[in-house]
Amino acid sequence: MLMLMPWFALIVTIITGWLIIKRYPTAMVLLFAGLAMFVFAVLCGVNGFLPKGVKPSGFIWFDIFDLLRTIATKQASGIGFLIMVAGGFAAYMDKIGAARALVNVCIKPLKALSSPYLVLVLGYFIGQTLVLVIPSAAGLAMLLLVALFPILLGVGVSPAAAASVIGTTAGMVLGPAGGTANLAAKTAGLDPIIYFVECQLPVAIPTLVVVGIAHYIVQKYYDKKNDDVYTQAILTQKEDVRDVPNWYAILPCLPIALMIIFSKLVYSAIKLNTISALLLVWILTVIIELIRRRQPKEVLKDGQFIFKSMGGMFASIVALIICAEFFANGLKVTGLIDALISHAQHLGLGLNGMTIVLTGVVGLVTFLTGSGVGAFSSFAALAPDVAGGLGGTAAAFVTPMQFASGMLRAMSPVAGVIIAVAGAAGVSPMAIVRRNWIPMMAGMISVIICNYIFFPSLAM
Repeated sequence: MLMLMPWFALIVTIITGWLIIKRYPTAMVLLFAGLAMFVFAVLCGVNGFLPKGVKPSGFIWFDIFDLLRTIATKQASGIGFLIMVAGGFAAYMDKIGAARALVNVCIKPLKALSSPYLVLVLGYFIGQTLVLVIPSAAGLAMLLLVALFPILLGVGVSPAAAASVIGTTAGMVLGPAGGTANLAAKTAGLDPIIYFVECQLPVAIPTLVVVGIAHYIVQKYYDKKNDDVYTQAILTQKEDVRDVPNWYAILPCLPIALMIIFSKLVYSAIKLNTISALLLVWILTVIIELIRRRQPKEVLKDGQFIFKSMGGMFASIVALIICAEFFANGLKVTGLIDALISHAQHLGLGLNGMTIVLTGVVGLVTFLTGSGVGAFSSFAALAPDVAGGLGGTAAAFVTPMQFASGMLRAMSPVAGVIIAVAGAAGVSPMAIVRRNWIPMMAGMISVIICNYIFFPSLAM
């Protein structure tokens, strides 16, 4: 029976994908797909699937729902809370007119570029640059949804195109601040900044150009096709348009500015995380509104709007992330992920072939689970032994694997960042995935080619 579990998980995954494509409610599909895999695994005799530190209930069937509770608790206080705060902050900025002020200030010089899609590509480059100081894919995406999303809409691109590009901005986690980049550097036996300069940059720069060109073509094509199905967009609701000073345009961008200032790039003695930056600027904005408007009751009522919007973000986005993680745990407990890893390890290819295969498997696991960190961590430890045994360097081996863990996440319909940007645009995650897969796959081909060119030790 145990041998059947990976095959059962594969069948469930295929059915899940088909139902999502048919626009069945994504969260419920993922929840019941995960539940089906857990039920089958328990019937096959599997137990002990609860996370470390969570005590079993004493009844295996209750443990399934205890796992769901644990996932929900973790998300509500972790990435999910970040998404709720960022979404609430964006809605508040929109309500008081600050988002509109940002658009008004930026739209005239950006329109001088004469092409909305050039602005879109420029936004992608800006986002990938910000990864150096904001390595969290979800954190960066939520900040860009506040500051960049309304500008892109203002120059004339569709909400789906804007969300698609924002969802790919952390595709390549660059620099010493990123978790997977640090792990890759450690695995390669290099200082993180040396790994960034010598291993990441030579591969990343050409890849950025390739992805930018692909985004220009793909987003323009789908906008012209104009067949996206929109529902209510959480971050773009409009109740009224307020007349505010142009300097209000600073407020949506202030969290990003503060995070850059209090980082390794400027002043490393003080660290400011994303949630703290958003809350700080929210409170500061309420105080500014009190001074400017002198209507305490109305201003405080507006300030409270952030909490209402946070609730909406939980219902539409965070709940979906919880169900997606439950589904991903189902893939693990049935052994499908372990089966992929095992097959990759025993193919007996040369270094170049093994790099391509393991990069593909890291990407596939990332796509299925929505987590690049978990997929890359599973393979990173293999790099020194495999590379040494085949006559190559660990650095050349892990670089494309590390990039795959981010780029394939950007085309996974169960990844938190894709769910978040889809909710912002008011489209399904699959609508974002169909716009992302060509730029990301073009980027991965570029990564493999550049890695081969700049690290000739990969030759077979």
